Amino acid sequence: MRPDSASQIMRLLGQARIPSFENISNLSMNSDCTQVVVPEEVFFTIAIAGILENLLVLIAVIKNKNLHLPMYLFICSLSVSDMLVSLYKTLENTLIILCKMGYLTPRGDLETKIDDVMDSLFVLSLLGSVFSLLAIAADRYITIFFALQYHNIMTLNRALIILAVIWAFCAGSGVAMTIFSHETATVISFTILFPFMLIFILCLYIHMFLLARSHAKKIASLPTTAGPQRVNLKGAITLTIFFGVFLCCWGPFLLHILLMKFCPLNPYCACYMSIFHVNATLILCNGIIDPMIYAFRSPELRSTLKKMFYCARSDWN
Repeated sequence: MRPDSASQIMRLLGQARIPSFENISNLSMNSDCTQVVVPEEVFFTIAIAGILENLLVLIAVIKNKNLHLPMYLFICSLSVSDMLVSLYKTLENTLIILCKMGYLTPRGDLETKIDDVMDSLFVLSLLGSVFSLLAIAADRYITIFFALQYHNIMTLNRALIILAVIWAFCAGSGVAMTIFSHETATVISFTILFPFMLIFILCLYIHMFLLARSHAKKIASLPTTAGPQRVNLKGAITLTIFFGVFLCCWGPFLLHILLMKFCPLNPYCACYMSIFHVNATLILCNGIIDPMIYAFRSPELRSTLKKMFYCARSDWN
């Protein structure tokens, strides 16, 4: 990436170490809104907590053979995405400290290459989250409405192939978006994935719940002696929670990108951009909330985590 055209993504996520972040601060002065600043220590703490929580989820799935299922592979993929975001922020904080200590210069060749790597890492994490959620949505759909054929349709090998394709595509897209980050089309394509995912999953939801309602009416008309024929929507509910958290955590930041690109001098846009640090904090919080959802919604995973804690506690004693 050329030094004079720093990545649009890093331009938004960079802080003291990136001179262009000063532009964001200056833009916020166009409004009467005071810029909200979150201490670096808070960012660092949340990032470390996100890495540790998601690492526990990965270890639990690896240790428990009962969790070696396509659904948990997709959950692990989402965990890896959350870890990448937290890792990105940890590396950024480390670079900020090195810059303040004088070991790095904001516009050096090495620093520009590091920026490119971190750009790709951030885009990789976002795209990984998007496509992992799409994979989970498709898996839940098949589980609900093709329950008898599920194990033939979604085998472990097919799940691994799907994940390999997803991450290969995300890695290539991350590199491409970093190289062409100064192009308007790149910013638009980067942000359009968000509403696309929203529309796709909403369509799956509508279809699932309409079919479930129709199925419930048919069951109601059957004799009571008929066996249990209830559609289990627990997986869809879990996915709804995942997606709602993702929407709340990533939506404000993606809106920030669009406003930064298309109305940077508008006082209302500048007022919204004054809470940039809060939006960045929400992204990190996503990595902390997701593992809690896994543990709360999955008894098997929750049991495995408890056993891990008990074993660790007994070994410590």
